Amino acid sequence: MNNLNIVYYHLGEFDESMSFALGAGDLFDSSLSTEYVETIVAKCIDHYIYLRSNNQLDEISPDLEQIIEKVFERCFKDKEYKQAIGIALESLRLDIIEKAIKAGDSKELLSYVLNASMTLVQNLNARNEVLKLLVSLFRDLDESDYISMTQCFLHLKDSYSCAETLKNLVNGNEKQLLMAYQIAFDLEENATQDFLQQVLNTLPEPAAKNEADMDTDNTANEDPISKIRSILEGDISIKLNLEFLFRNIHTDLQILNATKDALDSRNSMYHSAITFANAFMNSGTTSDEFLRNNLEWLSRASNWSKFSATAALGVIHKGHIDQGLKLLAPYLPQEGVSSSPYSEGGSLFALGLINANHGGEVLDYLRNALNKTQNEIIQHGAALGLGAAGMATASDEIYEELKNVLFTDSAVAGEAAGLAMGLIMLGTSSEKAIDEMLQYAHETQHEKIIRGLAIGMALIMYGKEDTADALIEQLLQDKDHIIRYGGIYMIALAYCGTGNNKAIKKCLHVAVSDVNDDVRSAAVTALGFILFKTPKQVPRIVQLLSESYNPHVRYGCTLALGISCAGTGMPEAMELLDPLTKDQVDFVKQGALIASAMILIQSNEIMSPKVASIRKTYETIIKDKHEEAMAKFGAVLSQGILDAGGRNVTITLQSRSGYNNMASIVGMTIFTQFWYWYPLTHFLSLAFTPTAFIGLNSKLEMPKLEFISNVKPSLFAYPSPMKKQEKTVVEKVATAVLSTTAKTKARAKKNEKEKGGEPESMDTDEKKEETQMEVDNTEKKDEEAEKQEKKKKQTFEKLGNLTRVVPAQLKYIIFKDDSRYIPVKKNIVGGITIMEDRQKGQPEELLEFSTPKQIATVDPQDEEPGPPEPFVYEED
Repeated sequence: MNNLNIVYYHLGEFDESMSFALGAGDLFDSSLSTEYVETIVAKCIDHYIYLRSNNQLDEISPDLEQIIEKVFERCFKDKEYKQAIGIALESLRLDIIEKAIKAGDSKELLSYVLNASMTLVQNLNARNEVLKLLVSLFRDLDESDYISMTQCFLHLKDSYSCAETLKNLVNGNEKQLLMAYQIAFDLEENATQDFLQQVLNTLPEPAAKNEADMDTDNTANEDPISKIRSILEGDISIKLNLEFLFRNIHTDLQILNATKDALDSRNSMYHSAITFANAFMNSGTTSDEFLRNNLEWLSRASNWSKFSATAALGVIHKGHIDQGLKLLAPYLPQEGVSSSPYSEGGSLFALGLINANHGGEVLDYLRNALNKTQNEIIQHGAALGLGAAGMATASDEIYEELKNVLFTDSAVAGEAAGLAMGLIMLGTSSEKAIDEMLQYAHETQHEKIIRGLAIGMALIMYGKEDTADALIEQLLQDKDHIIRYGGIYMIALAYCGTGNNKAIKKCLHVAVSDVNDDVRSAAVTALGFILFKTPKQVPRIVQLLSESYNPHVRYGCTLALGISCAGTGMPEAMELLDPLTKDQVDFVKQGALIASAMILIQSNEIMSPKVASIRKTYETIIKDKHEEAMAKFGAVLSQGILDAGGRNVTITLQSRSGYNNMASIVGMTIFTQFWYWYPLTHFLSLAFTPTAFIGLNSKLEMPKLEFISNVKPSLFAYPSPMKKQEKTVVEKVATAVLSTTAKTKARAKKNEKEKGGEPESMDTDEKKEETQMEVDNTEKKDEEAEKQEKKKKQTFEKLGNLTRVVPAQLKYIIFKDDSRYIPVKKNIVGGITIMEDRQKGQPEELLEFSTPKQIATVDPQDEEPGPPEPFVYEED
């Protein structure tokens, strides 16, 4: 029998060879290092993994079990613990995982298993079992890893354990208290509103405030539990990110002005494009300088352009929660006052964007506005605002109110209601919601409503992986192409960031087989969502599709590359996009331009040499009178994305800790629907993540601190501003001078000298002064050039608190050995970081908040100032 398996091996029949090798028993020596033995052992491992992952334990023979046990023994003997863990993870052998972690370097192996379990283990229930094991192992370490434990609790949706961990840390020593604050900030960044609310409900109530503290919003004097509650509610992190964006704004308004001058403002499409670009460039900075300087241009917005222009204020002031209602007061619906429904609807949407993913009290205001009006435009804005602000709250009351709007069967209001229902029930997999939405999608005649419901259903199944498979199949078999389109987005959101092979195969199959172009385009786009954690794979997968004869498939490729490779500056992705930016079809070109901006966001010419040429491409397309309108729209939008958030934000679908960033994924998903409805473009602002380093002390104040970026400053510097275009002056042609005229002038000059005219020294004095000025100017230029040259030669840079640190720069960040403040977290991942003070008791230098508390509103129809106060004029 042993000879038979060798015969089958040489015939290439590996399965037959494996079965005979297993039947040979002890005659098959799996410890030998021959090619034949290694191939058969590999086949045995694959077969064992297949049987265990499909729960076919009865079919595992003792001989197969024996070979696998020998493989594990060999791994432990050779101290190849990661190999043993890899096989154990795929075959769900928790006993081997625990044994390997305890045998090797526990800290390193636990981190490895945590990362591997999120990618290798495809089954959700099996992954949860692994995470439960990891929690107990993290707890048993000599120094418990509380940050990793809370990561596991978050994946397990165990809010009670999260709250208990925070309570235990608060009652511990000073370092544990700092760790509690850091965990609270991490939870606030990664968890849903519903999960955070559950944690808040489990934490003890805060101590009553003194009368002196009631008047201030300072958190420094609060007790630790109150501080943790403030962090989890999101108020502190929003305030800090707003401060960072306001302090470091580097928006280049010359780009916007040049674009505005090049495009016809009477065209609503161009007007909207510039509105979006301005909103993106100033996202979260509270800077409305461009709008104030161009009130006359702004006043030309009408209908849905006006809706988008008003909603843009929500993107610009995103996170300014305290001032949101006051800022939008001139536009919000008021009883007894009738203004434009477009500006009223836009302002309600803006209010939702300001409070995105942090609804709180504003949800009641938006619900009230939704219920009071029968105007479909105002309902549209209120529904979108509710969806953005109430994301993942799982509120049945809001869901029912939105359903009532949906049942009015208004195309405009119904589309927004469908989307908002999905946003409210985000990731809940609510069967009731799915059934009602799917039934209404089959009943209504409005395509807009069907599309809103299709995306809404996809949002409800966010992160559900194989739980969503049955529903996905049902939607993909539907006759209505829009519902199939929703099915594709359900795959994208259910398997987002997992890299699941089954999901990828399904998308690739639909991309080449569906009869509808929109569905095929969405299938390729979905690859970007599924693979964003392994962006290097995407260019290889979509390479052939990018050369498809079908322009919709090519368009899908551009978005897939933009979404998955966002913020990476990846050269391979740019190589694929380069020919697509010159595509004959206008919407393919539009997609390629937008994707290139997503990939190159926060890159300068040193990091990515392509940046200069792509900026030039945008300018050329915008100024070219013969260029298609859709391509121009894409170029303007791309300018806004490339310099988003005052050049201080990046686009990423995962958080700094490696989780899926829910708000970013949702924002990107709805942004891709701008193809059908331009106002949805604003949702991209949800995917903007500030690239800040914000250090806080134990009182949650911002101390002055210093750290080193151990790389040339020019590598991660801000891009240089756009050069001012100098007006070309037409030179006058020199007048021809006759020789007789020159002789006459010379005689006249000689006669004047003889009569005692002004001495010639005047000319020389003037010349001396001019020469001196020229020398001074030259010296100044030389000094500036010398400074620039020194900066180029520098090999490191000192940075302080509240500075921009882009993701690629994080690996170069170091704190000196004698630094007063060091991060509590071992790995520097940027964002809000709690710092340990090594000189406790010494006076601290603190940074003050500079964000304006009072913001003047922008109104294109401001009235003239009133007459002066009465006065009496008296003569002296």
